Amino acid sequence: FYPDMFPLARQVQIATDQVTRGAARLAGTDLPSFPDVETSFAQLIERTQKANAYVQAASSEAMDKRAETMINIPVGGGQELPMTCTQYLLTFVFPNFYFHTSTAYNILRHNGVAIGKRDFLRAN
Repeated sequence: FYPDMFPLARQVQIATDQVTRGAARLAGTDLPSFPDVETSFAQLIERTQKANAYVQAASSEAMDKRAETMINIPVGGGQELPMTCTQYLLTFVFPNFYFHTSTAYNILRHNGVAIGKRDFLRAN
């Protein structure tokens, strides 16, 4: 769409990093490592499946207990943004996840992939 936009693979990588790192920070566990090496649709699908499995396995009890815990989120340039876990989820993880998944969806649509809103929403 625009010269400075990340390509599809990078959009998927960032979206999956948002949810996996988000789940780890919210649960108070070590951040997972998902190397950015995907070059095919099959690899991108596998990455999303791994990310989903990671998030599904994260402890919701630990996340609930940490809702008001203050954490520092790196935002580049050596700076950090302090916020509660709840604020982090609502104002950082969700917006970034939706931004990058929407952008990936739009790249696919722009390139002729026959998907629609129901696919994005996973409604059948």
